[in-house]
Amino acid sequence: MNLKGQQAAKYLAAPDAGRAGLLIFGADAMRVALKRQEAILALIGPQGEGEMRLVRLPAGDLRRDGAALSDAMRSVGFFPGPRVVFVEDATDGLAEVMADALREWRPGDANLVVAAGNLTAKSPLKKVFDDSGAGVCIGLYDEPPTREEIEAELKRAGLRAIAPEAMADLGILARALDPGDFRQTLEKIALYHWGVDAPLMPADVAACAPATIEAEVDDVIHAVAERDQRQVGALMRRLEGQGVSPVTLCIGAMRHFKALHGAAIDGGGAQNGLQRMRVFGPRRDRMLRQLQGWRVPVLEWALAELLETDLTLRSTSRAPAMAVMERALIRLAMAPK
Repeated sequence: MNLKGQQAAKYLAAPDAGRAGLLIFGADAMRVALKRQEAILALIGPQGEGEMRLVRLPAGDLRRDGAALSDAMRSVGFFPGPRVVFVEDATDGLAEVMADALREWRPGDANLVVAAGNLTAKSPLKKVFDDSGAGVCIGLYDEPPTREEIEAELKRAGLRAIAPEAMADLGILARALDPGDFRQTLEKIALYHWGVDAPLMPADVAACAPATIEAEVDDVIHAVAERDQRQVGALMRRLEGQGVSPVTLCIGAMRHFKALHGAAIDGGGAQNGLQRMRVFGPRRDRMLRQLQGWRVPVLEWALAELLETDLTLRSTSRAPAMAVMERALIRLAMAPK
């Protein structure tokens, strides 16, 4: 049986112990690892591994001794309770071994959980679990978690009350981060918000979001977008002393003004435009205020100026790079409204 979308998410959270096996595959190894961890935990509980009710079999061992899989699934452990045999990094070469194990499985045997990399539509391993009445096959593709999956993660972390705006920001963050980083961010948010009666707000999400190189240049870029010319010069001196590259500043400025331009021309409104470009929290609110002072033609001129500056910085020009960047930013800060 092949499950997709919401059906797959529900099954991974609560697998059917009456089915012999579960195959989880996908190109993103971290996503596969997180989901098979979730499924195994649901099958054997938090004490299962400590009570030796989880058996790990490397795929390489099964290639040498295929009978070891059926033996492990039928063996009886010292502790009572459900058992799982986990096979990691499985490939199509193990399709026949898996087919034998699923065919021989009986109620009371250990459940089989198999993790694999990216499999093609005609994969023999995938076909075994698809066609077997005792197996379930779930493919994980390069898609961000759904709202329901995010809510489930937050509930597992102990959070119940979430403002709609905060949920929208978490959706943006989920698309920007890989699954492992996103789960760590959710755990950080849960700790940050522990014991607070008020709902989770966008400011809480922003406070826990991973820092990026953008944080180093945000101050000067915001000063440019807000036409604070005096601050631009002072901040440039500080960033130069920190060793920030002029090219890094240029890239950050271009990204910022592209987001402003995209929001200004978005048919769904500026706020929706910024959300689509993964801008959230207090930064989004600040950029919405900045947009009030920038017309679309002026934003297009600003982007052209930054593109020309970027070309100059990457050329063989002998002009001082930081001075070139500073002059460009000051020109933008002095642009007419």
